[in-house]
Amino acid sequence: MRLDVTLLRYLSRDEFRALTAIEIGMKNHELVPTSLIIQIAHVKHGGTKKAITTLHKNKLVWHDSKKYDGYRLTYQGYDFLALRTLCSRGILSGMATKLGVGKESDLYIGINAEGVQVAIKFARLGRTSFRSIKNNRDYLEHRKSASWLYLSRLASLKEYAFMKALYENGFPTPVPIDWNRHVVVMSLVNGYLLANVKRLIHPGRVYSDLMNLIVRFASYGLIHCDFNEFNIMINDEEKVTVIDFPQMVSTSHANAEMYFNRDVNCIRIFFEKKFGYVGAEYPVFNVDTEREFSLDVQVAASGFSSEDAKKLDALMEELKMNEEEAEEDDDEDSDEEDDQVMSISAVTDSNAPVVEFDERVSRRTRVFQQLLTKDAAKEIEEELEVRKQLKKRGVHVTNKNTTKLKSKRDNHNQIRNGW
Repeated sequence: MRLDVTLLRYLSRDEFRALTAIEIGMKNHELVPTSLIIQIAHVKHGGTKKAITTLHKNKLVWHDSKKYDGYRLTYQGYDFLALRTLCSRGILSGMATKLGVGKESDLYIGINAEGVQVAIKFARLGRTSFRSIKNNRDYLEHRKSASWLYLSRLASLKEYAFMKALYENGFPTPVPIDWNRHVVVMSLVNGYLLANVKRLIHPGRVYSDLMNLIVRFASYGLIHCDFNEFNIMINDEEKVTVIDFPQMVSTSHANAEMYFNRDVNCIRIFFEKKFGYVGAEYPVFNVDTEREFSLDVQVAASGFSSEDAKKLDALMEELKMNEEEAEEDDDEDSDEEDDQVMSISAVTDSNAPVVEFDERVSRRTRVFQQLLTKDAAKEIEEELEVRKQLKKRGVHVTNKNTTKLKSKRDNHNQIRNGW
């Protein structure tokens, strides 16, 4: 799937309201009926249907009229909602090339408000066809087609929460900048994937650094669970940076010892095969090891709940079991991305209202729990600003309309509670 953000700057306020209405409706609908979209969007003079037609034409929503006439978001539509929010916060002003594509995510180079390059990671759970996965997924509750977007959101939230906690405690990770929906914005790491490195000057030192890092993770109550050459970057000075955190678990997890040993063995086997280095020493998991800190508890308190973790872990386990049978979607587009930077800063100049945020508060120093609370408040503030702008333009908005009040309430609950 090719992400073309050129369209983002041309979408109207009505089209974004319709897109948001479909997102809200997907909370309890597999396909959101047009009547409900109209009710939630509050677009005057029948503009919602026109907006939906534009969204469908540009593949931001998917339409099914065979059994049930309704719409749902595509990943492209979900991308646009997340990017618009990040633009309105002043986090992003442009996008450049695609850095890489994985089974579960896409990575792009972005441009922030100061013109500095950043990394933008889009979670894409469900992109590959796991046809042998059981249809009955209790952990997805009533969600079916919407579950992939929901679980992608959980994966991004988990990754951002762990990255932020690790970075603030001195671990070698990218700098976490912001998060919204299924998108994580982080600093761009200057280095190379360890998998692509042909030769190390000091393989023993790098091996020791990685083993010490695994032990340090455990001393903070965490296990990476995917600690391999594809999730480790190394620079010219042979300093390592760990990336990709959506599979991290606590050392109190039932399979903690197995995950710990797997991380250790991945590094041992890779160094022996790639560099001919056999480490004489390697760590062994000890459940009685005294913790320095409990980052697993800190992350749980940051907004990524234990219930969220159960749902995501259940999915990840099943995906791993069926990984060998996974097939790439037939409609995946492998076109190369244009190297030219595509400006999306103009979205803040369109007639879609945005809210100015206090830039005096550093996002990097906030605790994650405060960030989530402020994030929800800003979403509500933006909705209030929309109503204010409508009144200024002469559009009749009344608080006495019961339908609008109920939709408003549901909208706010949706923003506060996630999904």
